[in-house]
Amino acid sequence: MRISLNVLSRGGMAKRDRAAAPAKAADIRAHLRAAGVRSTTARVSVMQILHRMKSPVSHAELAAHDELAGFDRATIYRNLVDLADAGVLSRTDLGDHVWRFELRPEAHADGGEHPHFMCTDCGSVACLDDVTIEIKPKSARLRHNVSEVLLKGTCERCN
Repeated sequence: MRISLNVLSRGGMAKRDRAAAPAKAADIRAHLRAAGVRSTTARVSVMQILHRMKSPVSHAELAAHDELAGFDRATIYRNLVDLADAGVLSRTDLGDHVWRFELRPEAHADGGEHPHFMCTDCGSVACLDDVTIEIKPKSARLRHNVSEVLLKGTCERCN
């Protein structure tokens, strides 16, 4: 199977613009309720941390934050999964068998995703919000099955 891929960049790797996402606890609680999930202290704390992140993070990276010290790791993980299932978060496996979570941008509330870049040297992950990827599969069947795109290479720090 062969796929033609065109990458159209509008700049470098994206700095995530979190202006549209809720940051205050009251806004986060309202956002969770609107998504149909309970607004618990653990969920609000997880959302506040994810709001500040500029790229997807693993459960281990998130659980290491001091703000979550009072919650057990299983509770944090269950909340991440529940929030992803509710469409509040995106959950992505970038090929290393580690789920990474991030706020679902308003532009992708319909379930669509944005591409990511993963450095093959240091393992860092960056969102490519400012990149348009146009996939032109040879098969019409594949056209409806492409759900995420991951670009791998060497980041600026490792290059």
